[in-house]
Amino acid sequence: MKFHHLGIPTRRRFAGEIDLPQLRMTVSDHERTLFGIQWMRFWDDAPYPKLVKTTAHAAFEVDDLEAALAGQKVIIEPNSPSKGLTVAFIEVDGAPIELMQFDREGSGSTGVTAPAR
Repeated sequence: MKFHHLGIPTRRRFAGEIDLPQLRMTVSDHERTLFGIQWMRFWDDAPYPKLVKTTAHAAFEVDDLEAALAGQKVIIEPNSPSKGLTVAFIEVDGAPIELMQFDREGSGSTGVTAPAR
């Protein structure tokens, strides 16, 4: 498992906004910050659990999403927000965690390496 980004919900506007109409949200580019911070502003009709829309989440790359989800409390089922990527959200101790599996044949990982926790 490798750290990918830290998603932080906000209601404010931010520099470098990227609208994602298919996901009903606006985000910043996590690769533009040293520690992979991604600001996220959810649109009013965004179909996500309140926990995901209001609480910061850590996102991790996994090699086998299905195995990583085994025995976990899944709050957003596996889905593919973009080509070559499958994601799901779980809840761990009241916090949302995003698990991401990149298709190694596709675009590849864009994760950042951060200090160990």
